Amino acid sequence: MAQREEFLPKWIAWEITRRCNLKCIHCRSSSTIESEQGDFSTEDGKKLLEDIAKISKPTIVLTGGEPLLREDIWELAQYGTDLGFRMCIATNGTLVDDEVCKKMKEVGIKMVSLSLDGSTPEIHDDFRKQPGAYEGVIKAAELFNKHGIPFLINSSFTKRNAHDIPNVYKKARELGAKAWYMFIVLPVGRGEEANAELLDEKEAEYWLNWHYELEKELILKGDNTILVRPTCAPHYYRIFYQNAKRDGLDLKRRNLVFGTGGGKGCVAGQSIAYIDCHGWLRPCSYFPNSDINVFEVPFHEAWFKSKIMQDMRKVEEYKGRCGVCEYVKICNGCRVRAYWKYGDYMQEDPICNYIPVKMRLGAGSKTAVSQTKKED
Repeated sequence: MAQREEFLPKWIAWEITRRCNLKCIHCRSSSTIESEQGDFSTEDGKKLLEDIAKISKPTIVLTGGEPLLREDIWELAQYGTDLGFRMCIATNGTLVDDEVCKKMKEVGIKMVSLSLDGSTPEIHDDFRKQPGAYEGVIKAAELFNKHGIPFLINSSFTKRNAHDIPNVYKKARELGAKAWYMFIVLPVGRGEEANAELLDEKEAEYWLNWHYELEKELILKGDNTILVRPTCAPHYYRIFYQNAKRDGLDLKRRNLVFGTGGGKGCVAGQSIAYIDCHGWLRPCSYFPNSDINVFEVPFHEAWFKSKIMQDMRKVEEYKGRCGVCEYVKICNGCRVRAYWKYGDYMQEDPICNYIPVKMRLGAGSKTAVSQTKKED
């Protein structure tokens, strides 16, 4: 079956707990220190890993919440390593110490992601709603360097801290991160409570153009010290190719060894997936809905049975501007933002302000354009 050959998971984020010791303003899962429904069992976790291995050997990121709060994290990580997965951990860094680093190496953790949302304690701690969170990240980075554990840094931005983007990049580089991901916050989880602080399309476009100039400089210099990528901003791929063409450049982009397997914008449901702590399979960690549970339907079946996951692979059925855009196959648009804005995840990405050529020439779906404008 062509679909089975073309779309296989290369990267899975697995929420192994929803418990967390922080209360970040943008948290997609609205995590708290206690989980309402509790965590799944160790045996259920191992069975899930076995099911995934039946169709693919993707990178698996153990995330949360704060995954280090789960007592059997090392047992699950070791089991995944033994099955042939590239096991990674996403942590806020506050619980990292020498013993944690030793365990990471012992069970074969390949990469760790840290969250840094400000270049100073004042900015980061305000964003994370926890005094001392910044120092926790700095300490964790130092420990990872000490123990030879590669790490990347994820940075989330809203109007509250976007002014600090250049400085956060410099800090990530200074700390020795292998990669820096600039994430434009989505309206999900506690992010919904911060809607007024979300970057609008003009602000997003400005910072994505800034990112292009940064990436261009690194490529032209042959500087491979750190890989940089915007996250949850698929239209950056349109901006990148537009600007490179404008500049008369044929820029060859680097990819992270433990990346999502996509050389394009959003690959949610195509080569990446998210499994929440209750077993619900979603295209990505920010997607609001799920129609199948991997604790009830084996993952190797759920991956192909889920209608939502199938829809993510039908780029030709996207609506509005995305439906007629010449860049759609390298961008895909953000299905989460489309759902948040229009209640339809197949609609156009509202944060992208690009008008496709077909629309500028008067072709394309006039009905879709009219409907979109009415809903605005």
